[in-house]
Amino acid sequence: MRNIPVLLENFKFQVVEAPTTKMTEKDGRQSVAVDKQTGATLFVVALFAKPLPDPETGRAGKGEEIKVTLETDPGDEIVEGMRVELINPRITFWENEGRSGLAWRASGVTPATAVRAAA
Repeated sequence: MRNIPVLLENFKFQVVEAPTTKMTEKDGRQSVAVDKQTGATLFVVALFAKPLPDPETGRAGKGEEIKVTLETDPGDEIVEGMRVELINPRITFWENEGRSGLAWRASGVTPATAVRAAA
């Protein structure tokens, strides 16, 4: 299954590596990654994803770092340490040579709203 929409309103995201152009490697050569359908340049951002605290207990679960492919240029305003929200986030399960995982993708990224950033 590809591009499964995900609801992330109970998570907060912090940029741990500023967005960069996504690169691919083929036959030892690196090239800029592009969207297969639109031909647009893809970008990648590393985020620390952490659940918001439970309203009843006040405890939050552990977080983890994820890399998200972005379909639009995030611009220079998305910087390391900033709280952000993903626009149209989706996941795709992958499996290859005994390894597997989730690939994260989003239409874009935007600074978190004040209410979400304070949570």
